[in-house]
Amino acid sequence: MAVPKRHLSKARRDNRRSNVWKLEAPTLVKCSNCGSFKLPHQACGNCGYYKGEEVIKKG
Repeated sequence: MAVPKRHLSKARRDNRRSNVWKLEAPTLVKCSNCGSFKLPHQACGNCGYYKGEEVIKKG
């Protein structure tokens, strides 16, 4: 069984276990058709357009 060579402080242990440093906000770009924010390289959820072409029928 593995045994640690040195004592690990609570601060170092808790800092390693925290997941806050991993979080990152997604990149958003404006839709060229309607101007709402969307994920890049994906069809707009608001109007259904991608690269100037309607790929999803909305409404």
